[in-house]
Amino acid sequence: MATSVKSNNNSVLYAVHPLDDVPEEKCSVEGKGLLHMSRSVKASLVTLRIYLLLILALSVYRLVDLLGLFGHHATK
Repeated sequence: MATSVKSNNNSVLYAVHPLDDVPEEKCSVEGKGLLHMSRSVKASLVTLRIYLLLILALSVYRLVDLLGLFGHHATK
């Protein structure tokens, strides 16, 4: 944030670091209720959840396979 100070018809800007600045007032979310989501947003979120679960399952399968818990595979 830059603070403007005028002195002797000269404009001087002082840079204020965010940690040294006055804290801003946060918005309250109480009483706002649930957000309305369209069908496409809901479908996107469900698709993302299914994708993440699939990736997690494949990662666990690969880890178990690398640990050798499935036994030896038949090789030619």
